[in-house]
Amino acid sequence: MAVPGILALQGGFEAHRRILVQLGYDPILVRTGRDLDRVCSLILPGGESTVMTKLLKRADLFEPLAEKIQAGLPVFGTCAGMILLSNGVEESDQPTLGAMDFTVRRNATGRQKESFEVPLLWQEKNFSALFIRAPEIQRIGNGEMVLLSYRDKPVLVQQDNCLAASFHPELTGFTEIHRYFLNHI
Repeated sequence: MAVPGILALQGGFEAHRRILVQLGYDPILVRTGRDLDRVCSLILPGGESTVMTKLLKRADLFEPLAEKIQAGLPVFGTCAGMILLSNGVEESDQPTLGAMDFTVRRNATGRQKESFEVPLLWQEKNFSALFIRAPEIQRIGNGEMVLLSYRDKPVLVQQDNCLAASFHPELTGFTEIHRYFLNHI
């Protein structure tokens, strides 16, 4: 079986690990270049995107990860992971991996106390989408497929080998989006 990985430098990587284990995988927690070389796909968890960027650079993973994504490594980013996959952050000079053709606004849903959960429908299955200081797509390119929207804003998008969500499916126990990533991207 192909081994998926989860970036484990900072953020909610453990919740993603539990989902992957529930789906029958034994994921690698990626902290080094050697770990990155061992995975067939990678999840970029939620957390603090500026800290993740600094830690990726400190671990000498930023450029190798960008190169692997460009070469076709399947990647799924949630919340901060979505920010990292974008090609720009509004009102910020934060470096991103530039893997997907959209720009985001960080913390668009407000502060931690303004977090919210809403019912959404994914492939004819109801689930709760949890938005915590979520990014919001401000501009989206032609190569993006919008897979899910909330209030007329894209919240789950795909481009080639990349999938990005502004919400946290890993925190509500909904496995279907992870299953989609592992089986279709």
